[in-house]
Amino acid sequence: MKKWMLGVMVVFLALLLIGGPAMAKGKVVVASDIPWPPFEMVTSNGQYFGFDLDVMRAVAVLSHYDVKIQNLAFDSIIPAVKAGKVDIGASGFTITKERAKTISFSHPYYLSNQAVVIRKDSKLNIVTALCGLGPTKAIGAQNGTTGFEWIKDNLQKKGIKVTRKGYETYPLAIMDLVNGRIDAVIQDQPASRASIIAYPKKLTIAGIINTYEYFGFVVAKNDPKKLLPKINAAIKKLGLTAQKNVTGKYDLIVTPGSAWDNLMKAYFGPSTKKIKAAWLQCKDILLKAKNLKDIEKYAKTFAELANK
Repeated sequence: MKKWMLGVMVVFLALLLIGGPAMAKGKVVVASDIPWPPFEMVTSNGQYFGFDLDVMRAVAVLSHYDVKIQNLAFDSIIPAVKAGKVDIGASGFTITKERAKTISFSHPYYLSNQAVVIRKDSKLNIVTALCGLGPTKAIGAQNGTTGFEWIKDNLQKKGIKVTRKGYETYPLAIMDLVNGRIDAVIQDQPASRASIIAYPKKLTIAGIINTYEYFGFVVAKNDPKKLLPKINAAIKKLGLTAQKNVTGKYDLIVTPGSAWDNLMKAYFGPSTKKIKAAWLQCKDILLKAKNLKDIEKYAKTFAELANK
């Protein structure tokens, strides 16, 4: 009996030393700026969901770790990742050379441009809105975003007299636009579409600024916790392949009928109200998922419910 117990202890210690099954499942903290539909959203009782967050939960299932989602202001996420306070930043981060100096990115998972959102009754267009010819001469964007920097780099630095107004979240910027406190909001295209759906009688998209921004998930520089291989491999299993083309940029290839394809159908197109109702109906499939088959079932069910 003692020999048997000694053998068990030796095996247990060996697993600890080599990082085997006894340590395989850990807790990974994901920071996200919530809400920013359809990438990050919250239910009336405080449950976090959205495209980014569903992907992070699916990646956790396929990578065999537990995930905890933490709500954090957008411009605080990268500093938190760098300081080791959180493990992953998932909040529609555009991959830029400047950011890549201090943190590391996953393969790109989404391609976006910037939209210029205006009030329908403003009589502005994309040119007049960006040239400061509206009543407030102010353009809003969320602090720390590429839209916020675009206003400075492409308008103010070129002598265009506009006021750049920064917000803690994009929903606050949109609310100021609805209430006439600013003339326009520069925001990523998919989130702007969600804003239009939320205020169809008040807002419209004046035009698109083709910035060709790739989104990536963020980890500490040089990936000390070795999370990027897991994230990239899991995303591929879900149905997205990021393939470099001859220009050095990426083609994002989605497998038809895959979990990724169905998540895109669920989140990009339906109204926020429909997305939320559908997610609440089928979320337990994802939250209790054990494998890829479960995730695929969830994504298919979600897409069908959201698009009814």
